[in-house]
Amino acid sequence: MTAEQAAAWGAGGTHSPLMNNYGSPPRLFMRGSGAELWDRDGRRHLDFLCGLAVTGLGHAHPSVTQAIAAQAGTLTHTSNLFANEHQAPVAEAISRLIDSGSGQVLFQNSGAEANEAALKIVRKYQGRGRHGVVSALRSFHGRTLMSLAATGQPEKHEPFQPLPEGFRHVVWNDLDEFEKSLTPEVGGVILEPVQGEGGVNPADVEYLQGVRHICDERGLLLVLDEIQTGFGRTGQWFGFQAAGIRPDVVTMAKGIANGMPVGAIWACDEVAAAFVPGDHGSTFAGQPLALAAARATIAELEAIDAPAAARRIEAALRAGLEPLSGVDHIRGRGLLLGVELDDVGLAGRTGAEVARACLERGLIVNGVTPTTLRLAPPFILTDAQIAEAIDIMASVIGEGVV
Repeated sequence: MTAEQAAAWGAGGTHSPLMNNYGSPPRLFMRGSGAELWDRDGRRHLDFLCGLAVTGLGHAHPSVTQAIAAQAGTLTHTSNLFANEHQAPVAEAISRLIDSGSGQVLFQNSGAEANEAALKIVRKYQGRGRHGVVSALRSFHGRTLMSLAATGQPEKHEPFQPLPEGFRHVVWNDLDEFEKSLTPEVGGVILEPVQGEGGVNPADVEYLQGVRHICDERGLLLVLDEIQTGFGRTGQWFGFQAAGIRPDVVTMAKGIANGMPVGAIWACDEVAAAFVPGDHGSTFAGQPLALAAARATIAELEAIDAPAAARRIEAALRAGLEPLSGVDHIRGRGLLLGVELDDVGLAGRTGAEVARACLERGLIVNGVTPTTLRLAPPFILTDAQIAEAIDIMASVIGEGVV
């Protein structure tokens, strides 16, 4: 057991006070600044995962820190029986970035909750008999029972069967298979513009456009899960914008508040009207402390033009990584990239083991599939940090080159 693991397991020795839901942690981080983290032994790491695409502005960003501290000294919670000063400005900013100001927002605490709310609003809007939802194989939409049912990874379903009914999963990026799945009870579709947990698999522009057209023809609601792709990460404010389409519902979380737990569902006005008081709720959703962070985060993301920053850093990472022996190809958009390794790059290792070797050299990435490393770094990387990360990955991948 490492020192980090022992500390995380508590002072009682080998018995942990925590459930073993996430396995033994390989590091215990104590401090962060920008794109860097320091563990309990003072070792520095470059963070190219951002807490799974969360801290887009880096750690301890001054504007977000100041907003949280000021709000903590003023008002932390009142419940949704009352309004707070940040709700309307954050909702207006979300609507503006999505659709030039139309639509309405319901705040949640996480991505899974946002998807749960979206799936509920599809059922409420469409009514009994049109409760079915189509999603894609290898998708990931959360771990509540309904969002898990929407997730297209059967291996994650088995321990929790029976799951809620009405969900079906079709081949990704295959418009013909999608259309064949549409029976009369289907009322909605939920898709990710880029599948994150499924291996960083982008949707083809033509696929999203085709799905939108079919949904219009058949009166289906199109839900875009932007939990990992939203707020500039793909080089657009939201990933669906690359296809020039307009969803009926958008879900978001992760990057919205730079580390504070905020999720949200946006819906066009007609769909949003399906929810009335009592249909959905949450004690903590939209509370002032979290939304103060979201308000400051969105303002800063706009100030730095986060989508442009994502495109610039993506180009630099591709230029440095694509020529490496051991890299088969790189897929993804913006700062959500999957580095696919060939047999040489893996050298008998799994993606998770390659990621662990990167961690030992001070670079945080993750093995999202047995052959793929996921990169989701912050928008504030310097050229020196980009070069350092490329050098570390080159050294780890190069261990398989003879």
